[in-house]
Amino acid sequence: MPGQSPTSNDEGPTAEATRPGEAPPIRDAVATALCAASALAGWAFGHGPASSLLYALSYIAGGTTASLTAVAELTRGRLGVDLLMVLAAAGAAALGDWGEGAVLLFLFSLSNTLEAYAMYRTTRSIDALIRLRPREASRVRASDGGEDRVPIEVLQIGEVVRVRPGERFPVDGEVTDGSTWADESTLTGESEPVGKSVGDPVFAGTINGRGSVLVRMTRAVADTTLERIVRMVREAQAEKTDAQRLVESWRGPYVAGVLLAAVIVFVGSWFLHRQGFADSFYHAMVILVVSSPCAVVVGAPAALLSAIARAARHGVLFKGGASLEMLGSVDTIAFDKTGTITRGRPSVAGVWADVGVDPDLMLGLAAAVERRSEHPLAAAVVAEADRRGLVAREVDDFETHTGEGVHAHLDGLWVGVGREALFASHDLPVPPDVAAAGDRFREQGRTALLIVLAGDGPTTGGVIALADLPRPDAAAAIGSLRRSGISQIVILTGDHERVARAVAREVGADDVRSDLLPAEKVVELRRLMNAGRCLAMVGDGVNDAPAMAAADVGIAMGGGGTDVALEVADVVLMRDDLRALSFAVWLGRRARRRVHQNLAFAFGVIGVLALSTFFGLPLWLGVVGHEGSTLLVVLNGLRLLWERPPSESPAGDGQGKRESVL
Repeated sequence: MPGQSPTSNDEGPTAEATRPGEAPPIRDAVATALCAASALAGWAFGHGPASSLLYALSYIAGGTTASLTAVAELTRGRLGVDLLMVLAAAGAAALGDWGEGAVLLFLFSLSNTLEAYAMYRTTRSIDALIRLRPREASRVRASDGGEDRVPIEVLQIGEVVRVRPGERFPVDGEVTDGSTWADESTLTGESEPVGKSVGDPVFAGTINGRGSVLVRMTRAVADTTLERIVRMVREAQAEKTDAQRLVESWRGPYVAGVLLAAVIVFVGSWFLHRQGFADSFYHAMVILVVSSPCAVVVGAPAALLSAIARAARHGVLFKGGASLEMLGSVDTIAFDKTGTITRGRPSVAGVWADVGVDPDLMLGLAAAVERRSEHPLAAAVVAEADRRGLVAREVDDFETHTGEGVHAHLDGLWVGVGREALFASHDLPVPPDVAAAGDRFREQGRTALLIVLAGDGPTTGGVIALADLPRPDAAAAIGSLRRSGISQIVILTGDHERVARAVAREVGADDVRSDLLPAEKVVELRRLMNAGRCLAMVGDGVNDAPAMAAADVGIAMGGGGTDVALEVADVVLMRDDLRALSFAVWLGRRARRRVHQNLAFAFGVIGVLALSTFFGLPLWLGVVGHEGSTLLVVLNGLRLLWERPPSESPAGDGQGKRESVL
């Protein structure tokens, strides 16, 4: 790549101190400005010693880095574009065209500086995130409960730290005492505070809200979610895509070919066409300049690195540019149902009450009984009653029957909640209207909890319908995916077909494959892929790991960075928001388009300029065309850092949200 330092390594990032893009290219910018100023001053002085001295200074300022890079590449047996530029500038000087050579070095230096700035711009937010991690923590002594202020590097898994209001959590851990809320926007992009109480996980680098809490450390400092995210993004930026590897594979032979072509043009012009030495040499120098593949080399990285940084800022992590490019090609997306399309927990989907009975009264009676139960469905009933503001009431004679339901006495009534078997075992008939309502809910794919009230009067009752409801954003996200060019949406689930089809109808999926074991999901994916589909699999990163690994692109709902999600998937949505998926697909498509635009434009410019050399193209115009194309492809790639997606997506445009540091 043009502008690499002599110590750069094509195989990937080197030592911590030599990673490209960590610091703004101030030295490069100063050298570029000095090159331009010296060249302008030399031109203003006309001819003479002063002019020659100023042009020499311009050459030194603009050509030192390129010369060092060219020498370093030659010592490793490689030919790079820097060599072409240095030779062309030296050739211009040999012909006495110091001004044209200075312009060449200035534009080449300027394009390299902008490229370095692009790399810096894509990594600056990661370094800012690292600086957010606290350097010290208040460790709680196990012996007497006192506190010591210690560097976080000395902390061990299992130790307890105190985090006060407004401080950042120094470690990954779980709350052992106290309650608070946490601002996790730096990690997941989620602007809403997340409640934390005993047993809840917290993540290093996030901000503690209102409460003082004790946190037991569960991960080593070097293995926190924050550190793993930073490593993953850096690895993604270092990984080369197929397009980049293709360019690098022919870069050396191409440069050798350009040098050979320049020699052939020189020899042909001098000996065959009988042009003068100066004119033949000048023509060869123009060939060197216009045929240099600077824009081709930088075309793909400028777009892909910008897209990776943009995605990371919004809580979407790509494991590499290859994953980004592949997502841009996807035409089919398969979703796991539970925990991905749905919330992953049962919720009340409806309440039906017999004639003359208030549904809220029926829900309140059921919740009063279910408060004593530990069943997940009971928790959903109680949560809905609390959400509606229904007063909690005490019951007597509570009993539970495993697999059947629960019952108790309340206000002189026998209140039973459960399946038909519960009431049959107590010789209580289920009112026909209640049984019919339960069947209707089951036909809709809901779980029906029957409620029977028995007392001095006639037996009555109701039904509470429960379901693992789709996420509120699921239908809108799938609609947005279709607008992005996704032609088929499939749901793969181990749930019953009736339940799965009800969810598919609600969110607008095209097809459903139900009653699947994890291995059977892989079979279904391969069947779709064998039909010519480019497919992404979206799961929760746990039981869907085999399917995500088998798909062209595996996408995990990170939920704060689960281990499996970060390790298995190609793309991780750090917050459980499906709208971030439509943003990721849009970004992948846009990045892929930018790469194709850049490469087509770069090759086109080279072709036009190369042909123009045979019609008297002057060196200065070749320089402007060559370096101008490099600048344009860099700027075209950088557009991805701020370009807004077409749909209103919190993950995409950041409107109304606090943008994460990452």
